[in-house]
Amino acid sequence: MERPLGVVTRGTTNPNRLRRVDNWIAAVGGDPLRAAADPLVVDLGYGATPVTAVELRARLATRVRPDVRVVGLEIDPVRVAAAQPAADPPGLTFARGGFELAGLRPALVRAFNVLRQYDEGEVADAWRTVTDRLAPGGLLVEGTCDELGRLGAWVLLDAAGPRTLTLAAKLTTLASPASLAERLPKALIHRNVPGERVHDLLDALEHAWRSAAGYAPFGPRQRWLRTVATVKESGWPVQDRPAAWRHGYLTLPWPAVAP
Repeated sequence: MERPLGVVTRGTTNPNRLRRVDNWIAAVGGDPLRAAADPLVVDLGYGATPVTAVELRARLATRVRPDVRVVGLEIDPVRVAAAQPAADPPGLTFARGGFELAGLRPALVRAFNVLRQYDEGEVADAWRTVTDRLAPGGLLVEGTCDELGRLGAWVLLDAAGPRTLTLAAKLTTLASPASLAERLPKALIHRNVPGERVHDLLDALEHAWRSAAGYAPFGPRQRWLRTVATVKESGWPVQDRPAAWRHGYLTLPWPAVAP
């Protein structure tokens, strides 16, 4: 049975599972958020507990601007009611809403492990529904991570559509870049098959990782740095710099991996 577009829900078990994407948001989305007339951020589909919204507010207030306002949105009124004790208005509030953003016009929306529950054919409409409601210059970060936050992948979008894909891993626990495949965002997870560009990317990363086995004695970070450098040297348009690679990030323009 299909769910109506706009039903958003997510389970949350680890309070730090989104730390990796939050740090990335602070670095990449920090300047637009600082420049925003209204520093409003939406945590869309925060899940069974409000912990991810609480953490997002704390991280952005510390690293970006102290007057940031985070609104956690959930379609389930029971979850909204349960989150109220964690509210700290005006900096952190909770309300009922889905992809229509409850009429808000945020500067940034984070939607994690939400579209994973939908059909691939629904992704474009969901993206458009959210980005049409962003404030001018606003951004959407939509993606997926595992329960412990060790592996993740997300798409950065603005009003014009998807801009980049970022892969992220906790390098101390990374066994192989191939493990990132199961955390691809919904728009790409079923495209990891021969003939698709995202499959070619993961194949290139895996091949480079194996070729960098000689760096393993120096630690997984050095092996990952050599892996990403090799992939870039082979022609992939890696956008970020080694400083980001050191923290397990890899960002490419969306056209490089788009279906």
